[in-house]
Amino acid sequence: MNEEASTDPTSPAEEDAARDLRLMLRVKEGDVDAFRELVETHQSRIVNTVARMLDDAAEAEDIAQQVFLRIWKSAPRWEPAAKFTTWAFTIMKNLVFNESRRRIRRGTLPLETKDDGEDVQFQHADESVKSPDRAMLDAEHQDAIERAIQELPASQRMALVLRRYQDVSYEEIAVILKLSVPAVKSLLFRARSDLREKLRVYLEG
Repeated sequence: MNEEASTDPTSPAEEDAARDLRLMLRVKEGDVDAFRELVETHQSRIVNTVARMLDDAAEAEDIAQQVFLRIWKSAPRWEPAAKFTTWAFTIMKNLVFNESRRRIRRGTLPLETKDDGEDVQFQHADESVKSPDRAMLDAEHQDAIERAIQELPASQRMALVLRRYQDVSYEEIAVILKLSVPAVKSLLFRARSDLREKLRVYLEG
């Protein structure tokens, strides 16, 4: 038998989705170990996405816990209509948008400029291989990007964060935001255009 003919063409992403499906089927039956594995696999993506949306590490941890709590409580009624990640990100999106609306009603800003280094989780400059001046410029540039992202409308910000930092497909973002794929691409185009305008001083420099 030709070995090449029997080669499994399944992609890593498809394998991950199949693993999540197997785990959720076990969670549906009350399997705590399967649930723990799902949490360990996906928690960091949820936390990082929320942190970028709200610029609040403590709130990100809290919302991530709420996401998985809702998944656990909903598991007995769960049906595999979409990828697990799509479902989890949709729950996260609803919680984040609710929190954003609460902040608007309270009159608090989604981002406050910090001078004490508390937002270092968003800094990616490697100072071990760069001069201090270059590292400072890179950190300033990254901080400007994060602040510009925070100033985007919530839907644009969510689409951009999911696409740029979590490599979520257009199709999956469309399901999460309840939009068509062309609408998602248009949303991302507007978000990137807005960011380029806000960051013009850095890009030109």
